[in-house]
Amino acid sequence: MGCHDRELSVLLTDDRRIAELNERYRGKKGPTNVLSFSMQEGEPAPSGQGMLGDVVVSVETALEESKKTAEPYGRTVDRLLAHGILHLLGYDHERSAQEARRMRREEKKVIAWMEEE
Repeated sequence: MGCHDRELSVLLTDDRRIAELNERYRGKKGPTNVLSFSMQEGEPAPSGQGMLGDVVVSVETALEESKKTAEPYGRTVDRLLAHGILHLLGYDHERSAQEARRMRREEKKVIAWMEEE
């Protein structure tokens, strides 16, 4: 992903806490599956050293998604983590359908890499 010397903070939490963060930082009520907080507000993180950002995953929402999709729970958490990291790198599925497809392709690559490790 081109960020070997970057630091990443990961918080695995419950729906209550992620809902608080979602409302405080995004103005949206209720829990979500993953949130990303770049160290450079509004900008994708540059390559190089330093802190990439924070990714927060709701383990409760991940478990529900896992049950609904029959995806193994660990893979769901990995997918959400990959999704959050890609947001920190400047990917945004909300921009367009094309960008959503691009982000999904990258998620698959990241998940495959995670499974190899």
